[in-house]
Amino acid sequence: MKKFLLSLAVIAFVGSQAFAQTQIKPGIGVNATNVTGEGNDAKGQLGWQVGASVAFGEKFYFEPGLFYQTNSFDFSTPTAGPVTDLTYSGLRIPVAVGLDVLGNADSFAGLRIFGGGSAFLVTGTSSDSVSKDEIESPQWGVFAGAGLDIAIFYIDASYQWSLSNVQTDIDQIDLGKTKGFFLTAGLRF
Repeated sequence: MKKFLLSLAVIAFVGSQAFAQTQIKPGIGVNATNVTGEGNDAKGQLGWQVGASVAFGEKFYFEPGLFYQTNSFDFSTPTAGPVTDLTYSGLRIPVAVGLDVLGNADSFAGLRIFGGGSAFLVTGTSSDSVSKDEIESPQWGVFAGAGLDIAIFYIDASYQWSLSNVQTDIDQIDLGKTKGFFLTAGLRF
C-alpha cells in the first residue's frame, strides 16, 4: 500500500510539473510547396494551413501538432499537356523537438530552433485530372526551422523535405517528392 501511495504521489507530482510546462499553440499560416520530379514542368503555388500544437518542456521541448493543410502547384508534361492548379489537402501531423536558444517557454521574448518528422494524410484533391487515390498517403517528411516568441504571440518558419513521392503511379507522371517552406503564426497559452 505504501508503494502504491508513493507511486501515485510521484505520478501526480510529475504530471503537475509537466502540465505547468505545457503550451497550447493554435496557428494559421502559408506554405510554398514545390516538386522534384523529372519530365514535367512544375511550379509551386501558395497553400495554407491551420491547426494547433502542444509544446511540453521549458528550455528543451517536445511538440506534436495537427494541421489541416493544402498543397498547390501547376504542372505540365510533354505528353499530357498543361494541368492547372493541382491542389490536394489533408492532415499534417508534425512532431518536433526543439531548444529555446534565447529565453524559455515563460519568457516575454524568445528565439527557438526545432526539427522533426511529419506525416501528411491526404483527404482530397480539387483537380479534375488527379484523384485522391493517385496521391500517396501518408507522405513522410523531415523538417527544420526557427521560431520567435513575443508575449503570447509566436511565428515559426520551417523547411520540409519529403521522403515520399507525391503520386502512387509514377509510370504516367513523375512529380517526385515535395520540398516546402512553411510560415505559421499564432498564439501561445
